[in-house]
Amino acid sequence: MTETQSSKLDRRTAVLTSLPNMLTYARILMVPALVAGFYLEGPAANWTTLSIFTLAAITDYFDGYFARAWEQTSNLGRMLDPIADKLLVSAALFMLIANDTISWGSVLAAIIILSREILVSGLREFLAQVRVSVPVSQLAKWKTAIQMIAIAFLLAGDAGETILPGTQQIGIWLLWIAAGLTLYTGYDYFRGGLRHVIEDDEKPAE
Repeated sequence: MTETQSSKLDRRTAVLTSLPNMLTYARILMVPALVAGFYLEGPAANWTTLSIFTLAAITDYFDGYFARAWEQTSNLGRMLDPIADKLLVSAALFMLIANDTISWGSVLAAIIILSREILVSGLREFLAQVRVSVPVSQLAKWKTAIQMIAIAFLLAGDAGETILPGTQQIGIWLLWIAAGLTLYTGYDYFRGGLRHVIEDDEKPAE
């Protein structure tokens, strides 16, 4: 192996094993553990799923923090981080609907959130191809925070009611607030992104 090849291998290994990316891997692995927790009986299901989800949310904060603080940002991290987030949120919402914590009257809020994630992912994939980045707004960050808190309250479920009466109702209210912010931030994101899509269509064919 040449020195150049060895250097490239070392860089790839450093990226793959960096702490921020390791935290992202861990978050992805927590998704099946979260789903499995729903099959436990009684309060154990609530506290287990809540603990796993909370731990995953903490890794979501720290992987970005360490990547910026230690200058370990990478294309791998930029690709996997949103995937991990969407897997976690989607799995939690689907299972909460399946066990009737999110009743049919509030399923629409979950559908709005999930639909926005799918649509934004598609737009991001296109924008990446044309090398355009649309920054995340502060309001979108608030949306994500409220969304995560809503899911946490809903995961606490009946067990949470014994500590804080109205836990599930608070979770439903926060879920609808997150859905409302999802519509607004999704529109704002698409307004900025579609401009680049149209501009790309208007370019003369080579």
